[in-house]
Amino acid sequence: MLRIVSLNLNGIRSAVNKGVLEWLGKQDASVVCLQELKAQAKDILPAVHSPDGFLGYFNFADRPGYSGVGLYSSKKPDRVISGLGMPEFDSEGRYIEARYGDLSVVSLYVPSGSSSPERLAVKFRFMERLIQPLYELICSGRQIIICGDWNVAHKEIDLKNWRSNQKNSGFLPEEREWFSGVLDKLGYVDVFRTLSQEPEQYTWWSNRGQSWVKNVGWRIDYQLATPRIAARARRADIYKAQRFSDHAPLTIDYDHGF
Repeated sequence: MLRIVSLNLNGIRSAVNKGVLEWLGKQDASVVCLQELKAQAKDILPAVHSPDGFLGYFNFADRPGYSGVGLYSSKKPDRVISGLGMPEFDSEGRYIEARYGDLSVVSLYVPSGSSSPERLAVKFRFMERLIQPLYELICSGRQIIICGDWNVAHKEIDLKNWRSNQKNSGFLPEEREWFSGVLDKLGYVDVFRTLSQEPEQYTWWSNRGQSWVKNVGWRIDYQLATPRIAARARRADIYKAQRFSDHAPLTIDYDHGF
């Protein structure tokens, strides 16, 4: 079995203090994809870099306390690729890929566009430029699983208050159309939705008000996969019994050797 976990940590040191490593140690995960490390290499203690049962691989942002992605792997990958070859975005630590035979597992962190018009422009630029590497991946013939915080709620079912968010970044028509293109034109599969069509399945909740308590959330964390391995998905779970972050871990099991 191949068990993949994806989690935006909103700060790896904060999540560690909240018990995320103890939880991960009980999950029998093959690969854990991490986003928003908010740390530099010097900040990561050995026990956090490679906790029991895992080897750690990271792509830190140049800016301290910002962005960054990583992978915990239960076995050594054949190859690890950091960055997309795009200096503007590679400086923010938004992509890391681990290869195992013909399987690639990617941790991806799409920029948020909610803080300012300038950051929304950066987000759109990133999305536009991401299409080519996504196309090259799917054309490679490899089996691909891309995990991460895509910062887009795709459909109305994917956020609680969709009517009032149609002019907000994360649910803009242009963002949703782009995401549809990744699925319908490039051919990736939203694996969670192949297993569950239930409403109110969210992975992120604002810290404002009582969003968590009232489950006023967004589903913006996904595992997108190529069709062959997506068809082997058997179980999906959004873990909400503990809070390590403002995001919840998304775990999907695939009937695939590792």
